[in-house]
Amino acid sequence: MNAAVKAQQRYRDEAILSATPERLLTMLYDRLLLDIERGEAAQRAAEWESANTHLQHAQAIIAELSSSLTSVWDGSAELRALYDFLTRTLIGANIARDADRTRSCRTLVVPLHEAWHQAATSLAQAAS
Repeated sequence: MNAAVKAQQRYRDEAILSATPERLLTMLYDRLLLDIERGEAAQRAAEWESANTHLQHAQAIIAELSSSLTSVWDGSAELRALYDFLTRTLIGANIARDADRTRSCRTLVVPLHEAWHQAATSLAQAAS
């Protein structure tokens, strides 16, 4: 690894370690959306290895999001069910090489992405 790559990695690591919980959540959603979009683009280009990499990473993010849910929050069961659905759909889209199915996951994630970003912004504004 060259010095520039090491510096970038160190910067990313520090950004993650110093992030607030709400910022970590929005970072995960940002990357989830990016992985789904890249996976779909790779599927449409018949770049199956790349598609597999992105879709599996998206599944890992969903697993992390799901594991962070607590039963204290009333909506956790419904959100966990959605995460389970997304995981199953991404697995099926990957196996079937179905870009349209991958696109349907993006359609479900976008409103969640926007909602969590809005919630994080509201928390930041309330804190200041």
